Amino acid sequence: MSVKITETVLRDAHQSLLATRMRTRDMLEVVEQLDKIGYFSLEMWGGATFDSCIRYLNEDPWQRLRDIKKRMKNTYAQMLLRGQNLVGYRHYSDDVVEKFVTKSYENGIDVFRIFDAVNDIRNMELSIKVAKKLGAHVQGTVCYTLSPVHTVEKYVELATQLEELECNSLCIKDMAGLLSPDEATNIIIAMKKQISIPISLHCHCTSGMAPMSYMAACYAGVDILDTALSPLSCGTSQPATETVIAALKGTPYDTGLDLELFKEVVAYFKNLKERYRGVLDPISEQIDTNVLIYQIPGGMLSNLVSQLKEQNALDKYEAVLDEMPRVREELGYPPLVTPTSQIVGTQAVLNVLMGERYKVVPKEVKDYVRGLYGRSPAPLRPEIIGKIIGDEEPINCRPADLLKPEYNKRKKEAEDMGIAKSEEDILTYILYPAIAPKFLKGEVEEESLNVVTHETAVQNEYTIPTHFKVEVDEDVYEVKVEPLDSGVSISKLCPKKSSAQSVEGAVKSSMQGMVLSIKVKVEDVVAEGDTIVVVEAMKMENSIHAPHSGIVKEIFVSEGDTVSPGDIILSIQ
Repeated sequence: MSVKITETVLRDAHQSLLATRMRTRDMLEVVEQLDKIGYFSLEMWGGATFDSCIRYLNEDPWQRLRDIKKRMKNTYAQMLLRGQNLVGYRHYSDDVVEKFVTKSYENGIDVFRIFDAVNDIRNMELSIKVAKKLGAHVQGTVCYTLSPVHTVEKYVELATQLEELECNSLCIKDMAGLLSPDEATNIIIAMKKQISIPISLHCHCTSGMAPMSYMAACYAGVDILDTALSPLSCGTSQPATETVIAALKGTPYDTGLDLELFKEVVAYFKNLKERYRGVLDPISEQIDTNVLIYQIPGGMLSNLVSQLKEQNALDKYEAVLDEMPRVREELGYPPLVTPTSQIVGTQAVLNVLMGERYKVVPKEVKDYVRGLYGRSPAPLRPEIIGKIIGDEEPINCRPADLLKPEYNKRKKEAEDMGIAKSEEDILTYILYPAIAPKFLKGEVEEESLNVVTHETAVQNEYTIPTHFKVEVDEDVYEVKVEPLDSGVSISKLCPKKSSAQSVEGAVKSSMQGMVLSIKVKVEDVVAEGDTIVVVEAMKMENSIHAPHSGIVKEIFVSEGDTVSPGDIILSIQ
């Protein structure tokens, strides 16, 4: 039985290794060559790419989809869709889900890989039905993880339910590289006895087991394997495409793909990887067998490092890794995949940084405990529920049943702001209301890659480079330089923050993030514990509360500002 290949180099591979920073222009140069290889599908959209496009790259993700699809004649264009969460971090109303799936299909998506972070099938049903009605290939997905409640029988039950929803194929999604060869064999054999649709296997190499699990999966009857071209493979990414093809050549599972066709594209991505070296964290490239203890997926691991760097707390890395399994158990063993990976990961980071567990609880964590993300795999203990949401009673219904239609309301908001040039723009705003307006107004600057060449220095004449490559006796070293005296007074650059350093009743930010909303005005009377500012940090909404009662005397930030730990945001006297 020939095994087919899904190539991830344009989505999950760079999401896992390069923090999702690959630019569209770098994809377009190689799409036509990738299209000629003979893959089953090319995963090139969805996941975190949508967010990164508008947050960091100043790119329209819809335009990326259209541009790539124009160059693909032979291969299915595939996306990763988070069920009712789409490509965002909360559940969206049914009318938004229907509109988004429809527009994704119209703009070029052929294969929808649809999953839910807690494997709650109720959260996948609508997007599956809409995509099926449009005529797309729907790949229902089961998120694999380890816990007392995640058994072979449970995975087979989920697969059966997805086939009953008329999915065209099934994906076993092993985000953290936890799937052993024996477990891969047991699950696939058991599924094959119950379902007739093709089975795809998606593994990350974080623990080092993925190539062995792939071979075991072939013996068990897997139909499709996810791989990444070798320059962006392994570590927290997928097994190398060329290696898998070579390993299966001449066997009953031979992919039929010609290794000669890979020479040019592999050379291209080798060069490209060097250009993105500034966002490649060495941790992401390594095998880490501790993942079998911490159970953290590849993309989450690289994001965790990035988050801790933002908070100037990289020294807390090991402490956060130790805290992660405790939080996950307390939250009912959710699989660690977006958005539950952010929910568990961010809470673990905050528990460590704050010095007290659950002292600060983001809105998303509270919503998860309320049941607004779906049914947790294991029941939450009453004391954890009480600690996080007090006396509130969690819901039992499908979360989206509680959501009112919101497309038309958000459309009007976008029109009032002058950013509704298309239905795609409206959807972008609905998905990311905090950052989309700035992007849609053309106010986002493309993030620097930290790769300094003469060309980039000319293009960014106002940027002071701090990251250099230095060659000494043919050895190349990376050097980061921190300016000690720029010759410019900080008080001239940031007069409000500077003059606020000794303000009476100052309230400081405890984290790095963007100010989403300011809940008070000057002269407002506040009580201790009132929410005064909401900061988006680590993709979560974090409320800053008044440390004492009083009157708001001065506000030093505006919505959209970036704050760092210790920055004074307002004063309450």
